[in-house]
Amino acid sequence: MSLNSLIKAASKAIGISLLCSIAAQAAYLKWEMVELPASSGASCGNGTPYRFFVNRTPFTSKTVVMFEGGGACWEKGTCENKAGTLLGAVNPDGIPSNYMSDWNRQAHWGLVTPFTARIDPLTSVQTQSWNIVYLTYCTGDVHAGNKVTTYTDDTGSVAWYHRGAVNAKAVSNWMAANLPKPEMLLLTGFSAGGTGSTVTFPYMRTTVKAGKAALLADSGPLFWAPRNSTPEESPSLPLHNKIRQVWGLDEPNGLATELITKYPQAGDVNNLGSMTAGLSKIFPNDRIGYAMFQEDTNYSAFSYEKFYTDISNAPTPEARLAALNARWRQDINTMVAHLPAGPNLGYFLPNYREINGSHCLTIVTFGDTGIKEAKLADVGTFVDNLLDFSGKTAVIRSLEQSRVKAPATSLSDLVAQLIGKAGLF
Repeated sequence: MSLNSLIKAASKAIGISLLCSIAAQAAYLKWEMVELPASSGASCGNGTPYRFFVNRTPFTSKTVVMFEGGGACWEKGTCENKAGTLLGAVNPDGIPSNYMSDWNRQAHWGLVTPFTARIDPLTSVQTQSWNIVYLTYCTGDVHAGNKVTTYTDDTGSVAWYHRGAVNAKAVSNWMAANLPKPEMLLLTGFSAGGTGSTVTFPYMRTTVKAGKAALLADSGPLFWAPRNSTPEESPSLPLHNKIRQVWGLDEPNGLATELITKYPQAGDVNNLGSMTAGLSKIFPNDRIGYAMFQEDTNYSAFSYEKFYTDISNAPTPEARLAALNARWRQDINTMVAHLPAGPNLGYFLPNYREINGSHCLTIVTFGDTGIKEAKLADVGTFVDNLLDFSGKTAVIRSLEQSRVKAPATSLSDLVAQLIGKAGLF
């Protein structure tokens, strides 16, 4: 055997041995908890330490970051959410160290979404073999806030740490220091996490410095709502005006101020929805996608119910849903109309499924999320399209035209039993 052959054989043997040694010592293929130090500014809403979870693999540098969803708040009752209401903030008591293994918590061992389950009983997705970061949610501000706000009601006062954006930045910094530079990075999130993955994409993308990056924002839209418009023109305007104030979005260190200052070509500080349209301009080589159901009854309630009396005082449940959906569809159509042309930005907007109030396409299963008229089987098709960096395919743009509500399938019946028909996310 030649000297070169001996060197190659020895190097291969050493590499295999080193890999086995690393795998034996490191916390691969299982959830590990990371608690961020107070010096990072990270915190849950009640002031307890912020914790997130990582599931590493030694076999790839590709990484998916899942932003957890779960309501939002701008008043004491919904921030503390002691009654566990649908629209209140999730995890008001903070994130315990056993969060991933506590079945009563939303993560459910990662089974809350196929993106965070190594082996999922219902859905397969390519990111299940990647490094997984589960960015928990405990601040009530859709991962966007940077303000301590004091809320008062007849039961007293509470100082609430809306530190969602601070937490996401601290996680980004941790990833850059502790994980391999990803060959490919997917940021995604459901509900509040859909919003969070959108608004923190610029910071995480530039900090983690992945080779290629994509965004899939599921059912957490930041709709078009210029400040000089009216609620009749922009149904989300009253919500945006409220959260700007209580979450500190417009303050000097607020997320809206920071994003528009850094990327003035991409948006307008007086229109939070402009960032939805602007991401593809900031990152022309990345792939950006938005997904939601047109019959969503959860996020639409969060967006409008406390701001419109025809919804809050509707005479019947049917009238309430009709008023919600009229505004929701108006906001969707306006968003689509303002998305710039280009192959790197798209959307996947099916009409309805009989799971979780037709809210979130990527929780529990991708089943029953297809757009039949476009021959798109389910949202998994959209995921694979987003992660196709061959340069040969544009990001899908598909809005289902049919408003026929498909009947529940055996799959949707099963999932409804698992998560509850009232909705959990």
